[in-house]
Amino acid sequence: MISTGSYKAKQFNLSGLTGISDETLEMHFKLYEGYVKETNKLTEKISEFLADGKVDQEEMPAYSELTRRLGFEYNGMVLHEYYFGNMKRGNTGDPERISGFFKAAEQSFGSYDIWKADFMGVGKMRGVGWAVCYENPSNKRLSNHWITLHETGNVAGFNPVLVMDVWEHAYLLDYKPADRPKYIEAFFSNIDWRAVEQRLRIGAARTEAAGSV
Repeated sequence: MISTGSYKAKQFNLSGLTGISDETLEMHFKLYEGYVKETNKLTEKISEFLADGKVDQEEMPAYSELTRRLGFEYNGMVLHEYYFGNMKRGNTGDPERISGFFKAAEQSFGSYDIWKADFMGVGKMRGVGWAVCYENPSNKRLSNHWITLHETGNVAGFNPVLVMDVWEHAYLLDYKPADRPKYIEAFFSNIDWRAVEQRLRIGAARTEAAGSV
C-alpha cells in the first residue's frame, strides 16, 4: 500500500469526559500522534523501494517487513480516529429509542440491551485490543467483533460504527487493570450517538453508490 502526501493528526476536543481523565486523554493523543508519524515514515520508506517502479528480489525481505508493519501503524491511526470521534462530553448514556442505531440494534440482536451486553462482553474479553460494532452494508445488520492488535480481525467490507479501545493505555491511569468494566461503563457514558448515526448514514450512502455503478 502506498499513497502520495502525508497524514496529519486530527484534533479532538474531549476535555472533561466522564470517568476518563484529561491526563489519560493527553497520553492517548500522543500515542495516536505516534501512529500518524510512523504511518508517514513507513509510507515514505516504501516509496523509496518503488522509485524505479519495481521491487527487486534482494529488496523483498526489507520491503515485506515495512509493508507488514504499515498495516499495524495505519490501522492504529485509523482506529484511534474512530474511537476519539465517537465520544463527546456530556454524559450521553444510551441512544434514544427512536434513533436509527437503537432500531438497528433491535433488528440485529432482538433488543438494544442484548446488543449492549454483547458489545460490553467483547470489551471485557481477556487480552488487549479493540471492541468494534460493524454494520454489514449488504443487509444493515450490526455485529460486534474483537480486533486483536490493530490489523488482525477487521471484517473486510463492513462499516465500523462504534469503536472502543480496550488496550490498557486507554484506562490505566484511571482504573486498575482488573477494573476494565468500570472503564467500559465510563466509555458508554461518553458515546457521541450522533456521530454513530452519521456513520450508519455514510455506510448506507456507500452501498447505494456501489449499487449505482
